[in-house]
Amino acid sequence: MYTCVHIIGFGVLMSDSISIHYVGTRDLRSNLAHYLRSAEAGHTILVTVDGKVVAQLGPVGQSNENPSVDALIASGLVEAPTNSKKQGPKVIYDLPAGLSSDRALREIRGR
Repeated sequence: MYTCVHIIGFGVLMSDSISIHYVGTRDLRSNLAHYLRSAEAGHTILVTVDGKVVAQLGPVGQSNENPSVDALIASGLVEAPTNSKKQGPKVIYDLPAGLSSDRALREIRGR
């Protein structure tokens, strides 16, 4: 679970193991030394243009073996939910044993 706070005009998401800062290009340009020290300290800084993440600053040698959800969204590999409160009905499918997950999804989706 993340806690969202705002500090000196930039957003910060924190959990026990990660800290991700969001910064616009104007703020980054004005406070570059601050953000570089923050990256050196182990924080990840996601740079935004018009509210869209376009770049990432972080410590050298940082492993991406277990990227955060925010990092996956920033990279474009996943999409952020548009409405986290709207959920469809939960449906349970009875699938035969040995059916691969990709095949099961294709059958469920009718493809």
